[in-house]
Amino acid sequence: MSDQTLLSLRVLARLLDYPSAELQEAAPEMIEILAEEKRLSPALRRALMSWCQRLLEADLLDLQAEYVALFDRGKSTSLLLFEHVHGESRDRGQAMVDLLAEYEAAGFVLDARELPDHLPVFLEFLSTRDEAEVGRWLGEIRHILALLAARLEERDADHALVPTALLGLIGAEDEIEAHRPKVKEEEPDHTAEALDAVWEEEAVRFSAQSDEDCALQSAEGRRLAERKREVASQPIRIMPNPGASSIVADR
Repeated sequence: MSDQTLLSLRVLARLLDYPSAELQEAAPEMIEILAEEKRLSPALRRALMSWCQRLLEADLLDLQAEYVALFDRGKSTSLLLFEHVHGESRDRGQAMVDLLAEYEAAGFVLDARELPDHLPVFLEFLSTRDEAEVGRWLGEIRHILALLAARLEERDADHALVPTALLGLIGAEDEIEAHRPKVKEEEPDHTAEALDAVWEEEAVRFSAQSDEDCALQSAEGRRLAERKREVASQPIRIMPNPGASSIVADR
């Protein structure tokens, strides 16, 4: 891939981040990088740049609420790649161990707060690799990207543009179409009823010392609690640090 495409991968990673003031401030730079990405079709470049402009102009609290509704409720739009393949099975754990080994072998140091199959982290990793390796990795997850794109499209989310763009980089954008009919028939897992059903299925620890402890038993509760405990985000850095010996995926 060209240096421009590797920078574009970083932009796509940032577009999947939890919205922050730093992300909004980086929007003009992201627009400039996307404008020069010749591997993407003009229509897709324009759509991505328009999304960046909306991020810049929108109310931050509204963006954050939309993000939580899209990614922290239900698993169908999860940004954890292996969740779409292995669910919560042991196979997913082994797949993450293998992926982490790939990161370490490449000198890519992962922040302890993120899982190795988190799509933005994975894109950060790809932005450090050469053309052949980027193409190979995107080819291996093309079915996950196509399914995720179809599900995000069904939710009318701008975020669908990221997996669509990744597929576009390897000429596989048309593969989304095969998933659209099935996705339309899927039962939504982000509604209040669906979330209540998940809550009822999960085991409750009767030794919980507080309501907050009980809330941590649900996937949504855990994720929201983690967000509340997070320290202030570091400034967004689109450009790689030339003096670093390894890349740290830091959110």
